[in-house]
Amino acid sequence: MKPCWIAPQLATLSNKIFSDKEWIFEEKFDGIRCIAVKSNGKVTLFSRNRKPLNKDFPRIVKTLEEKKSKDFVADGELVAFEGKVTSFAKLQNRARTRTPLYFYVFDLLFWDDKSLTNLPLLERKKQLKALFSFGGPVRYTSHIKKEGEAQYKKACKKGLEGLIGKNINAKYQSKRTRDWLKFKCSQRQELVIGGYTEPKGSRVGFGALLVGYYDKGVLHYAGKIGTGYDTRLLISLTKQLEKLERATCPFHTQPRETKVHFVSPHLVCEVAFTEWTKSGKLRHPRFLGLRKDKLAKNVKRESVR
Repeated sequence: MKPCWIAPQLATLSNKIFSDKEWIFEEKFDGIRCIAVKSNGKVTLFSRNRKPLNKDFPRIVKTLEEKKSKDFVADGELVAFEGKVTSFAKLQNRARTRTPLYFYVFDLLFWDDKSLTNLPLLERKKQLKALFSFGGPVRYTSHIKKEGEAQYKKACKKGLEGLIGKNINAKYQSKRTRDWLKFKCSQRQELVIGGYTEPKGSRVGFGALLVGYYDKGVLHYAGKIGTGYDTRLLISLTKQLEKLERATCPFHTQPRETKVHFVSPHLVCEVAFTEWTKSGKLRHPRFLGLRKDKLAKNVKRESVR
């Protein structure tokens, strides 16, 4: 039996942090989810929607191929650091800044000729630590047992994105489940770009991005994002947007903004914001970066369950 792609397990958003001896808690990384597959000595990195990432992270591929190991499928996160905190923005600018990159592995789904997905999480973590070869840019993801509330406070105080809580007895499931929960320190949301406004004054490129999310196949307008860009990004992103321009509005409801250029809704971005308004719009949104690891049609408004 040869290893192959395994779709990732996804966590459900929750705002009810807790402590439980049947759960462990890991740092919620601000990076790119990655499924790493090694077969016959060759490694392929996949994003969560199965997009190959080898060209973007050659050093990680080389390190994994050089390590003596059996064939495997491992789950983890590709990250870059801003100080001691992982930063998606830093990861986005890695080519320009020559930022060191790391692969933090937190689960082992396949080893040698055997699937491990039906094993309890804690057993998979034990086998990961015992069998997998760590070092260089490939790191083991540590965890804290039971003490979720205390760890969450520490995470937010350090400026981390949040925590992931995991049921130690649960098997690995390739879908969103409540056996994995995510607790965010601040509001974050992936959104689809459906248009942009013209720049004002001395600003170049565009003024603000018009963004939305899908619900039952319809793209709903969620507001505009006017901050979070530097000049280099404004110029490069404008070139991408101009290639996607269209005459009609992609949103279900026409935005009230003036001097708008609509685009085909293919680009996905990560946004930080304070809250959702009663009318379903973002309050104080800030652009964090483009996300190439998620399809636009899969972007929905994330709600606490």
